[in-house]
Amino acid sequence: MKTLPVLLLSFLLLSFSAVAQKKNVMIMEIKQEIDPRMTRYVELALQHAEETKADIVIIEMDTYGGVLTDAKDIVDKIMAFKNPVWVFINSDAASAGALISIACDSIYMAPAASIGAATVVDGSGGKAPDKYQSYMRSIMRATAEENKRDPRIAEGMVDESVVIDSVKKEGQIITFSTSEAIKHGYCEAKVESINEILQRNKVTDYEIDYYQLSATDKVVAFFLNPFISGLLILVIIAGIYFEMQAPGIGFAGLAALVALILYLVPYYLNGLAENWEIIAFFVGIGLIAVEIFILPGFGVAGVSGIVLVIGSLVLIMINNDAFDFEFVRMNDILYALAAAIGGLLGGTVLLFAGGARLADTRFYKRVALVDTQDRAQGYTSSFKENMKGQRGVAHTVLRPSGKVMINDKLHDAFTRGEYIERGEEIEVIDDETTSLKVKKVSA
Repeated sequence: MKTLPVLLLSFLLLSFSAVAQKKNVMIMEIKQEIDPRMTRYVELALQHAEETKADIVIIEMDTYGGVLTDAKDIVDKIMAFKNPVWVFINSDAASAGALISIACDSIYMAPAASIGAATVVDGSGGKAPDKYQSYMRSIMRATAEENKRDPRIAEGMVDESVVIDSVKKEGQIITFSTSEAIKHGYCEAKVESINEILQRNKVTDYEIDYYQLSATDKVVAFFLNPFISGLLILVIIAGIYFEMQAPGIGFAGLAALVALILYLVPYYLNGLAENWEIIAFFVGIGLIAVEIFILPGFGVAGVSGIVLVIGSLVLIMINNDAFDFEFVRMNDILYALAAAIGGLLGGTVLLFAGGARLADTRFYKRVALVDTQDRAQGYTSSFKENMKGQRGVAHTVLRPSGKVMINDKLHDAFTRGEYIERGEEIEVIDDETTSLKVKKVSA
């Protein structure tokens, strides 16, 4: 009878041990261009791996490369991760993809895969200046040395002048097939699948966790689309206009604010929108407001404001380094310009085509104050006496608002849009608001 509790306890201990030995394997994918969006994806994936206590992280790789600075950020994150990181190249690991692969603890390749061709190119696809090639060579060499791989081969993937006996001649860039990578220590084995990788490493009892972006991050990625950005710009412009036309309307200003947040936040989170670019946008809006409400005509402030607004909207959408566009593809610049200018033009067209009709819509009448409070219905302004028709002088410049002097008393006043210099004679044409509407008395 005493043996029964012992057997039961042994069974429980063995079960617990079996559960404890089960490996948690997280799989993430690098199958797109290496850019700030991919950098954020890798960062979130590795954070998830730490939170779930993943024993092994496997990267499924198929990319032709991307931005060097983002590739370096990804390499730093991978090499700082404490547990093993393996990469499965199921097709291509070119350029920045090769660098990221070399940063992993183990490299596995599908039968027809390739790795290499890490020469740095500029935005037009041509070879970048030597200072960038030198930087890439040093990163490739250091990363290869860290993971006990031949640093000369890593350099040969970047520099065509490197000569390695029986590996490459001068004038060539190294791109290894699977068998060549195995021969020269840049691949552990040829495999068909991730499961085969685990079998080769004697990982038999495991649970796979395929990392996916959260719903919030998917929404952020959705709003990074240039077409969506153009629509948001349209809403921002139209919302600001309608809010200025009908102060206190609320919904137009709220729509503009929400659109602005949806425009700026995704680019900021993905490292595209710099602080100075966002500041430039608001400075541009401020200059346009100054031109409209304070300065007469349309001059330097207005033009500068428009340039700043369009320029900042474009810069926010592209992966530039201040005003260095060396690695920004021309297509990305054109898409950003099209989105920014298209949104502005679309907003302008909407204002002229739909502005007049908006006030007649049922929705507008529900959310906006459209009733007129006439004096005949018992409504009065703050003026106790009838001011209409009285004359005085402009106490300040009216452009179009300011102050006037009538019968030795100062009053707030505004014009129908004309500018009246200080000291010029004015006449009150309406007094049904808290400010007088005046016009210039013709000589």
